[in-house]
Amino acid sequence: MVIIIGAIIVILSVVGGFMEAGGNVKALIQVSEFIVIGGAAFGSLVIMSPKKVLMDMVKKIMLALKGSPYNKTSYQELLKALYELFLLGRRNGMIALEEHVMNPKSSSIFSKYPTFLHNHHAVEFLCNGLRPIIDGKIKPDQLKMLMEAEMESMEEEHHAPISVLSKTADAMPGFGIVAAVLGIVITMASISGPIEKIGEHVAAALVGTFLGIFISYGFLNPLAVNIEFVNASEMAYTRCIAASVVGFANGMAPIMAVEVSRRGLGSDVRPSAEELEAMLKALSTPVKK
Repeated sequence: MVIIIGAIIVILSVVGGFMEAGGNVKALIQVSEFIVIGGAAFGSLVIMSPKKVLMDMVKKIMLALKGSPYNKTSYQELLKALYELFLLGRRNGMIALEEHVMNPKSSSIFSKYPTFLHNHHAVEFLCNGLRPIIDGKIKPDQLKMLMEAEMESMEEEHHAPISVLSKTADAMPGFGIVAAVLGIVITMASISGPIEKIGEHVAAALVGTFLGIFISYGFLNPLAVNIEFVNASEMAYTRCIAASVVGFANGMAPIMAVEVSRRGLGSDVRPSAEELEAMLKALSTPVKK
Protein backbone atom coordinates (compact mmCIF):
# COMPACT_ATOMS: atom_id res chain seq x y z
CA MET A 1 0.00 0.00 0.00
CA VAL A 2 2.84 2.41 0.84
CA ILE A 3 4.46 1.71 -2.53
CA ILE A 4 1.20 2.41 -4.35
CA ILE A 5 0.78 5.70 -2.49
CA GLY A 6 4.37 6.65 -3.32
CA ALA A 7 3.84 5.81 -7.00
CA ILE A 8 0.71 7.97 -7.10
CA ILE A 9 2.64 10.87 -5.55
CA VAL A 10 5.41 10.51 -8.15
CA ILE A 11 2.94 10.46 -11.04
CA LEU A 12 0.87 13.37 -9.72
CA SER A 13 3.98 15.45 -9.06
CA VAL A 14 5.38 14.99 -12.58
CA VAL A 15 2.09 15.21 -14.47
CA GLY A 16 0.86 18.05 -12.25
CA GLY A 17 4.01 20.05 -12.88
CA PHE A 18 3.72 19.40 -16.61
CA MET A 19 0.12 20.61 -16.68
CA GLU A 20 0.91 23.61 -14.49
CA ALA A 21 3.48 24.67 -17.07
CA GLY A 22 0.76 24.63 -19.73
CA GLY A 23 1.23 21.12 -21.07
CA ASN A 24 -1.56 18.87 -22.25
CA VAL A 25 -1.56 15.49 -20.51
CA LYS A 26 -2.79 13.85 -23.73
CA ALA A 27 0.62 14.57 -25.25
CA LEU A 28 2.17 12.13 -22.75
CA ILE A 29 -0.12 9.26 -23.72
CA GLN A 30 1.83 7.68 -26.55
CA VAL A 31 0.85 4.01 -26.80
CA SER A 32 3.57 3.21 -29.31
CA GLU A 33 6.25 4.46 -26.93
CA PHE A 34 4.87 2.32 -24.10
CA ILE A 35 4.87 -0.72 -26.38
CA VAL A 36 8.50 -0.21 -27.43
CA ILE A 37 9.84 0.51 -23.95
CA GLY A 38 7.69 -2.01 -22.08
CA GLY A 39 8.25 -4.79 -24.59
CA ALA A 40 12.01 -4.22 -24.73
CA ALA A 41 12.25 -4.16 -20.91
CA PHE A 42 10.25 -7.36 -20.52
CA GLY A 43 12.25 -9.06 -23.26
CA SER A 44 15.53 -8.15 -21.59
CA LEU A 45 14.23 -9.58 -18.29
CA VAL A 46 13.43 -12.87 -19.98
CA ILE A 47 16.82 -12.99 -21.69
CA MET A 48 18.91 -12.31 -18.60
CA SER A 49 16.94 -14.30 -16.00
CA PRO A 50 16.49 -18.01 -15.34
CA LYS A 51 12.89 -19.05 -14.75
CA LYS A 52 13.36 -19.35 -10.99
CA VAL A 53 14.72 -15.81 -10.72
CA LEU A 54 11.77 -14.46 -12.70
CA MET A 55 9.32 -16.28 -10.44
CA ASP A 56 11.15 -15.09 -7.33
CA MET A 57 11.10 -11.53 -8.61
CA VAL A 58 7.33 -11.63 -9.12
CA LYS A 59 6.88 -12.99 -5.58
CA LYS A 60 9.17 -10.33 -4.14
CA ILE A 61 7.33 -7.55 -5.95
CA MET A 62 4.00 -8.81 -4.62
CA LEU A 63 5.46 -9.03 -1.12
CA ALA A 64 6.84 -5.50 -1.40
CA LEU A 65 3.42 -4.22 -2.48
CA LYS A 66 1.78 -5.90 0.51
CA GLY A 67 4.46 -4.74 2.93
CA SER A 68 6.85 -6.76 5.08
CA PRO A 69 5.01 -9.30 7.28
CA TYR A 70 7.78 -9.25 9.87
CA ASN A 71 6.28 -6.91 12.46
CA LYS A 72 6.40 -6.92 16.24
CA THR A 73 3.45 -9.32 16.52
CA SER A 74 5.09 -11.88 14.23
CA TYR A 75 8.27 -11.75 16.32
CA GLN A 76 6.32 -12.20 19.53
CA GLU A 77 4.72 -15.34 18.08
CA LEU A 78 8.11 -16.60 16.95
CA LEU A 79 9.73 -16.08 20.34
CA LYS A 80 6.86 -17.83 22.12
CA ALA A 81 6.98 -20.77 19.71
CA LEU A 82 10.74 -21.13 20.18
CA TYR A 83 10.41 -20.94 23.96
CA GLU A 84 7.72 -23.63 24.09
CA LEU A 85 9.75 -25.86 21.81
CA PHE A 86 12.95 -25.42 23.82
CA LEU A 87 11.11 -25.90 27.11
CA LEU A 88 9.76 -29.23 25.87
CA GLY A 89 13.24 -30.28 24.77
CA ARG A 90 14.75 -29.32 28.12
CA ARG A 91 12.11 -31.18 30.15
CA ASN A 92 11.65 -34.33 28.06
CA GLY A 93 14.85 -34.51 26.07
CA MET A 94 15.59 -33.60 22.46
CA ILE A 95 13.81 -36.72 21.22
CA ALA A 96 10.53 -35.13 22.38
CA LEU A 97 10.95 -32.51 19.63
CA GLU A 98 10.99 -35.12 16.87
CA GLU A 99 7.22 -35.16 16.24
CA HIS A 100 7.15 -31.36 15.94
CA VAL A 101 10.21 -31.17 13.69
CA MET A 102 9.31 -34.08 11.43
CA ASN A 103 5.71 -33.02 10.92
CA PRO A 104 5.44 -29.30 11.75
CA LYS A 105 1.98 -28.89 10.15
CA SER A 106 0.44 -31.14 12.81
CA SER A 107 2.56 -29.78 15.67
CA SER A 108 0.52 -28.83 18.73
CA ILE A 109 3.04 -26.08 19.48
CA PHE A 110 3.30 -24.51 16.02
CA SER A 111 -0.47 -24.61 15.52
CA LYS A 112 -0.82 -22.06 18.33
CA TYR A 113 1.14 -19.54 16.27
CA PRO A 114 -0.39 -19.29 12.76
CA THR A 115 1.82 -16.38 11.68
CA PHE A 116 4.89 -18.53 12.18
CA LEU A 117 3.33 -21.77 10.91
CA HIS A 118 2.23 -20.15 7.64
CA ASN A 119 5.78 -18.93 7.02
CA HIS A 120 6.93 -22.12 5.31
CA HIS A 121 10.53 -20.96 4.80
CA ALA A 122 10.95 -20.08 8.48
CA VAL A 123 9.40 -23.35 9.66
CA GLU A 124 11.61 -25.34 7.30
CA PHE A 125 14.71 -23.43 8.45
CA LEU A 126 13.92 -24.12 12.11
CA CYS A 127 13.25 -27.81 11.52
CA ASN A 128 16.37 -28.20 9.38
CA GLY A 129 18.38 -26.70 12.22
CA LEU A 130 16.98 -28.95 14.93
CA ARG A 131 16.80 -32.19 12.94
CA PRO A 132 20.56 -33.05 12.91
CA ILE A 133 20.78 -32.33 16.66
CA ILE A 134 17.82 -34.60 17.39
CA ASP A 135 19.29 -37.33 15.17
CA GLY A 136 22.71 -36.92 16.77
CA LYS A 137 24.41 -36.46 13.39
CA ILE A 138 26.43 -33.40 14.47
CA LYS A 139 27.74 -31.93 17.69
CA PRO A 140 26.01 -28.81 19.05
CA ASP A 141 29.07 -26.62 18.43
CA GLN A 142 28.95 -27.55 14.71
CA LEU A 143 25.37 -26.36 14.27
CA LYS A 144 26.27 -22.70 13.85
CA MET A 145 28.38 -23.43 10.76
CA LEU A 146 25.56 -25.51 9.27
CA MET A 147 22.91 -22.81 9.73
CA GLU A 148 25.22 -20.04 8.49
CA ALA A 149 25.82 -21.99 5.28
CA GLU A 150 22.06 -22.21 4.72
CA MET A 151 21.62 -18.49 5.39
CA GLU A 152 24.38 -17.60 2.93
CA SER A 153 22.56 -19.59 0.26
CA MET A 154 19.31 -17.78 1.09
CA GLU A 155 20.99 -14.39 0.80
CA GLU A 156 22.37 -15.26 -2.64
CA GLU A 157 18.92 -16.29 -3.83
CA HIS A 158 17.43 -13.09 -2.43
CA HIS A 159 19.97 -10.93 -4.24
CA ALA A 160 19.34 -12.41 -7.71
CA PRO A 161 15.90 -10.78 -8.35
CA ILE A 162 17.20 -7.42 -7.09
CA SER A 163 20.18 -7.61 -9.43
CA VAL A 164 17.96 -8.40 -12.43
CA LEU A 165 15.46 -5.64 -11.60
CA SER A 166 18.24 -3.09 -11.05
CA LYS A 167 19.88 -3.93 -14.36
CA THR A 168 16.53 -3.56 -16.12
CA ALA A 169 16.01 -0.20 -14.43
CA ASP A 170 19.46 0.93 -15.57
CA ALA A 171 18.58 -0.08 -19.13
CA MET A 172 15.30 1.85 -19.25
CA PRO A 173 16.83 5.20 -20.30
CA GLY A 174 18.50 3.34 -23.18
CA PHE A 175 15.19 1.83 -24.24
CA GLY A 176 13.73 5.33 -24.06
CA ILE A 177 16.39 6.51 -26.49
CA VAL A 178 15.55 3.59 -28.79
CA ALA A 179 11.89 4.63 -28.75
CA ALA A 180 12.91 8.25 -29.39
CA VAL A 181 15.10 7.29 -32.34
CA LEU A 182 12.25 5.30 -33.87
CA GLY A 183 10.06 8.36 -33.39
CA ILE A 184 12.60 10.53 -35.19
CA VAL A 185 12.69 8.02 -38.05
CA ILE A 186 8.92 8.39 -38.38
CA THR A 187 9.32 12.18 -38.22
CA MET A 188 11.91 12.23 -40.99
CA ALA A 189 9.70 10.00 -43.14
CA SER A 190 6.93 12.58 -42.91
CA ILE A 191 9.12 15.69 -43.09
CA SER A 192 7.26 16.96 -46.13
CA GLY A 193 3.92 16.82 -44.32
CA PRO A 194 2.10 19.53 -42.35
CA ILE A 195 4.12 21.24 -39.63
CA GLU A 196 1.53 20.19 -37.04
CA LYS A 197 2.12 16.50 -37.80
CA ILE A 198 5.87 16.92 -37.65
CA GLY A 199 5.50 18.56 -34.24
CA GLU A 200 3.34 15.67 -33.01
CA HIS A 201 5.92 13.10 -34.15
CA VAL A 202 8.78 14.97 -32.45
CA ALA A 203 6.74 15.27 -29.25
CA ALA A 204 6.00 11.53 -29.33
CA ALA A 205 9.70 10.76 -29.79
CA LEU A 206 10.64 12.94 -26.81
CA VAL A 207 7.99 11.19 -24.72
CA GLY A 208 9.92 7.95 -25.31
CA THR A 209 13.05 9.43 -23.74
CA PHE A 210 10.98 10.85 -20.89
CA LEU A 211 9.28 7.52 -20.15
CA GLY A 212 12.53 5.57 -20.10
CA ILE A 213 14.12 7.88 -17.54
CA PHE A 214 10.90 8.34 -15.56
CA ILE A 215 10.18 4.61 -15.20
CA SER A 216 13.79 3.87 -14.29
CA TYR A 217 14.32 6.45 -11.55
CA GLY A 218 10.71 6.88 -10.50
CA PHE A 219 9.63 3.25 -10.19
CA LEU A 220 12.00 0.37 -10.94
CA ASN A 221 15.06 1.52 -8.97
CA PRO A 222 12.98 2.49 -5.90
CA LEU A 223 11.14 -0.85 -6.14
CA ALA A 224 14.46 -2.72 -6.19
CA VAL A 225 15.55 -0.87 -3.04
CA ASN A 226 12.24 -1.68 -1.34
CA ILE A 227 12.65 -5.37 -2.17
CA GLU A 228 16.13 -5.20 -0.67
CA PHE A 229 14.62 -3.95 2.60
CA VAL A 230 12.00 -6.72 2.51
CA ASN A 231 14.77 -9.29 2.02
CA ALA A 232 16.71 -7.78 4.92
CA SER A 233 13.67 -8.12 7.19
CA GLU A 234 13.27 -11.76 6.17
CA MET A 235 16.93 -12.48 6.87
CA ALA A 236 16.65 -10.76 10.26
CA TYR A 237 13.76 -13.11 11.07
CA THR A 238 15.86 -16.08 9.97
CA ARG A 239 18.86 -14.97 12.04
CA CYS A 240 16.57 -14.66 15.05
CA ILE A 241 15.69 -18.35 14.67
CA ALA A 242 19.32 -19.34 14.13
CA ALA A 243 20.57 -17.49 17.21
CA SER A 244 18.00 -19.19 19.45
CA VAL A 245 18.56 -22.67 18.05
CA VAL A 246 22.34 -22.43 18.29
CA GLY A 247 22.13 -21.08 21.84
CA PHE A 248 19.77 -23.82 22.98
CA ALA A 249 21.78 -26.56 21.27
CA ASN A 250 24.87 -25.38 23.13
CA GLY A 251 23.21 -25.70 26.53
CA MET A 252 21.51 -22.36 27.14
CA ALA A 253 18.34 -22.35 29.19
CA PRO A 254 15.25 -21.84 27.01
CA ILE A 255 14.60 -18.35 28.32
CA MET A 256 18.20 -17.30 27.68
CA ALA A 257 18.20 -18.80 24.17
CA VAL A 258 15.15 -16.68 23.39
CA GLU A 259 16.70 -13.63 25.06
CA VAL A 260 19.72 -13.89 22.74
CA SER A 261 17.38 -13.60 19.77
CA ARG A 262 15.44 -10.71 21.30
CA ARG A 263 18.58 -8.63 21.75
CA GLY A 264 19.48 -9.04 18.10
CA LEU A 265 16.20 -7.56 16.85
CA GLY A 266 15.68 -4.07 15.51
CA SER A 267 14.13 -1.46 17.80
CA ASP A 268 10.90 -1.36 15.77
CA VAL A 269 10.11 -5.06 16.31
CA ARG A 270 11.98 -5.88 19.53
CA PRO A 271 9.80 -6.50 22.59
CA SER A 272 11.17 -5.11 25.81
CA ALA A 273 12.70 -7.43 28.40
CA GLU A 274 9.63 -6.92 30.57
CA GLU A 275 7.28 -7.77 27.69
CA LEU A 276 9.24 -10.92 26.88
CA GLU A 277 9.30 -12.01 30.50
CA ALA A 278 5.54 -11.52 30.81
CA MET A 279 4.87 -13.46 27.58
CA LEU A 280 7.05 -16.40 28.55
CA LYS A 281 5.83 -16.45 32.14
CA ALA A 282 2.26 -16.79 30.88
CA LEU A 283 3.33 -19.80 28.80
CA SER A 284 5.11 -21.43 31.74
CA THR A 285 2.20 -20.97 34.12
CA PRO A 286 -0.25 -23.86 33.94
CA VAL A 287 -3.85 -22.90 33.28
CA LYS A 288 -6.10 -23.44 36.29
CA LYS A 289 -9.11 -25.60 35.59
